[in-house]
Amino acid sequence: MKKLAAICSSFLAWIWAHLPNQVNLYLGKCLAFLWVDVFRIRKDVLFANLDLVFPNETLERKVEIARKSMQNMCRSFFDVIRIPSVSEDWIQRHVLFEGLENLKVLESERKGALFLSLHLGSGDLAAAVISQQILPVTIITKRFKSKFLDEFWFNLRGAAKTKFIDAHSRKNAFEILAVLKKQQGVVFVLDQFMGMPYGVETTFFGKKTGTAYGLSLFAKKTQAPVIPIYTYWDQKQKLHVCFGERIDLQPFSGDDDESYKRNVTNRFNLELEKIVRQHPEHWMWVHRRWKKFE
Repeated sequence: MKKLAAICSSFLAWIWAHLPNQVNLYLGKCLAFLWVDVFRIRKDVLFANLDLVFPNETLERKVEIARKSMQNMCRSFFDVIRIPSVSEDWIQRHVLFEGLENLKVLESERKGALFLSLHLGSGDLAAAVISQQILPVTIITKRFKSKFLDEFWFNLRGAAKTKFIDAHSRKNAFEILAVLKKQQGVVFVLDQFMGMPYGVETTFFGKKTGTAYGLSLFAKKTQAPVIPIYTYWDQKQKLHVCFGERIDLQPFSGDDDESYKRNVTNRFNLELEKIVRQHPEHWMWVHRRWKKFE
């Protein structure tokens, strides 16, 4: 099964290496059309989320955001197939870095980096670029139950030095600490709903919900810098890989453990809100983010 999955992913990657980047955009638009207009999968969730965050926007603007959001989300699937062919030349031609000066703290503190991220733009492709040019990164992620799909997908995702930690592994805490000890980066994706026991009640865009608190625990334990990271495509089809300023957690240093988890995680959510407002067309609005916390 593993061998077959590896052959299939390698063959698909070989095909994609010979196709222009525009193909991913066109395929993303086609898949988004099928998703939203033909099969109408979670269309109610998509617009309910937009109504919650942008209550004063016109319907025309919400429709524009919804369509572009789905196009970019679907495009990101095809961008994963591009990862095995990412080279230094490809990066020079297609990638723009923003906020590299915010990584200078990594050189001075030598504690590794805790990257705060979200489902916006082409995150896996950006991780491959960062691992290849800036520093090795490891993403905390879920795995597929299907062995074939898992092997197929992670052969593509990990083809350019990016590593992965199973979000449900019993030893993931030790694996995260090991990455930081090597002065590398660990990516925490915090924009999805998380209930108990791994989530804490927070707000996101002013409405109560649940958010994973793991990043807050590692920030307190390791004192490693927490740096926002996200990506988006511009109209010229350049991939922007953006590093935000280190998040100041000093105001929460006196909190007890439970308050720290809640307050710091809410601080992270505020940072994610800011990024979503800057690039609403690139965020994954189709997720049921505001489920009841329990």
